[in-house]
Amino acid sequence: MNAIKIIQVSDLHLVMPGGALQGSDPLLRLEDCIADLNRHHGDADLVVFSGDLTDDGEPGAYAALATRLAALEAPYRLMMGNHDQRAAFAATFPDAAGADGFVQAAVDLGGWTAVLLDTHEPGHVEGRLCETRLGWLDGALVGAGNALIFLHHPPAAIGIPSLDGSRLAEPEGLAAVLRRHGNVRHLFAGHVHRRASGAWHGIPFATVRSTNHQSALAFSGPHRVSFEPPAYAVILAGEEGIVVHEQEFPCRQRGPFPGR
Repeated sequence: MNAIKIIQVSDLHLVMPGGALQGSDPLLRLEDCIADLNRHHGDADLVVFSGDLTDDGEPGAYAALATRLAALEAPYRLMMGNHDQRAAFAATFPDAAGADGFVQAAVDLGGWTAVLLDTHEPGHVEGRLCETRLGWLDGALVGAGNALIFLHHPPAAIGIPSLDGSRLAEPEGLAAVLRRHGNVRHLFAGHVHRRASGAWHGIPFATVRSTNHQSALAFSGPHRVSFEPPAYAVILAGEEGIVVHEQEFPCRQRGPFPGR
């Protein structure tokens, strides 16, 4: 079994070039992230951008994303989040969607398979996996060996009520598919703009920070934005197991506040 390195980058929330979100320029943050990846992880087997590529699904934001990704040295795959729009995305990235219209893929990495799920449900903040998507996953896991699943919405609650209410809805269908195959080694999600880890139905999971702004660690009350530094995840998988690192990257623009 090969040892592999996967980078997870999530929740870019790109707006139109020159625009700002939560006091920061998301496109500038993406440029800084890509520069850091090229500096330290040009050898990555795959970079997964796990959804919320844009904040409002604007065509110009997707076009800006495509331009910046041209500078990324490692191979990459893009995923959908609840802030994305499939039609605008497909106009810029026409080869990303499958025959059923969902943006999903199973990437063979030599003894490991990265399975990318589309949990975006238009008009809903929470994620969903319909029978079509679950059926695709069922087929993708056949003979997949050691599978690593990426999805925008975490299926597990992380103990922050303001975030748990918009996780993957009706996750029992996903759990049933995973139990049937027994070859999924880890789950990776975005959406919550925080680093959290645990186990769900006996399978380890991890979430990752946004490249632009974070969610405060608030175990009660409404959702609050946090200005902790942006980060990406470095996932190392090999014969001895899986390790997940969180890596902050330097930014030219620090945002409106240095702390939380």
